[in-house]
Amino acid sequence: MLSDVQLSCFFLSYLTALGFEVFATLRRSIAARWVAIGLTFAGLVAHTAYLAIRSREANLPPLLSSTQDWVLVLAWLAVVLYLAILALDKNLPLGLFLHPVVIGLIIVALVSTNDPHSLVAGEALPLATRRWTMLHAAALVAGSGGVLLGFVLSIMYLIQHRRLREKVGTSPAMTLPNLEKLATLNWWSVVVAVPLLTMGLLAGVILGRVSSESTDTFSFSDPVVIAHAVVWIVMAALFFRLLRRREASGKTVAWQTIWAFGFLIATIVGLELLTGDGKLDSFHSQRSQQQSPGEPA
Repeated sequence: MLSDVQLSCFFLSYLTALGFEVFATLRRSIAARWVAIGLTFAGLVAHTAYLAIRSREANLPPLLSSTQDWVLVLAWLAVVLYLAILALDKNLPLGLFLHPVVIGLIIVALVSTNDPHSLVAGEALPLATRRWTMLHAAALVAGSGGVLLGFVLSIMYLIQHRRLREKVGTSPAMTLPNLEKLATLNWWSVVVAVPLLTMGLLAGVILGRVSSESTDTFSFSDPVVIAHAVVWIVMAALFFRLLRRREASGKTVAWQTIWAFGFLIATIVGLELLTGDGKLDSFHSQRSQQQSPGEPA
């Protein structure tokens, strides 16, 4: 199928771009960096085309069409952030850190279900419910994009901190920003991500309440609701810590960000896989198990 070829194309483009990023760092090659950027842009074009085709086939936005597409949208957003940041600072070796995350997300997408999402399947679904579902999915994916960026920035901070502490010489092909700039960018990634995640969770609660088909199944004891609530508490704790203590140690914040963001990514991706396959007895998977409208009993 054409869509399968496109998925392979952008996956291989990002993988090859990572190889050129590594080569550029080891050989201090500026040309290799530009090849990596070009391959990333080509991969983004194929990535966008794939999502557009999937959306047209499912007659739904990519965020809602399936669990697989939701994860691929998150990977797409990470690539867009990468290119946008490079437009501001072309010497930043961000691809060396971000490409592995993108590749990992695509691998997760490959093992995710590509069936239409149960929460929006069916043409009879009220428009208001679809809008709340879109807000729910969009806010979560945007917040998760901040999660990925904060994770990458934290890793860069720790590497730069170690290089300065051990007085390791810097490579022209891998010039990282100073610690103060990395700490500031990390601070902003948390401050932006947490409100978006909060919006996504609140939209999910409202979605469960306003949906006429799910009022009997939605519950605050739902495993997905509980898991996201725990994740939000962890992120909110870090959020308020950063707001109250701007002078906190950058290294401490970086480690806390890595652990908190890593936990959030693992939880969200894990829940997407489980609910998408119907392995959890959850509000998020109930409709996929229910009889479709017009289906004979």
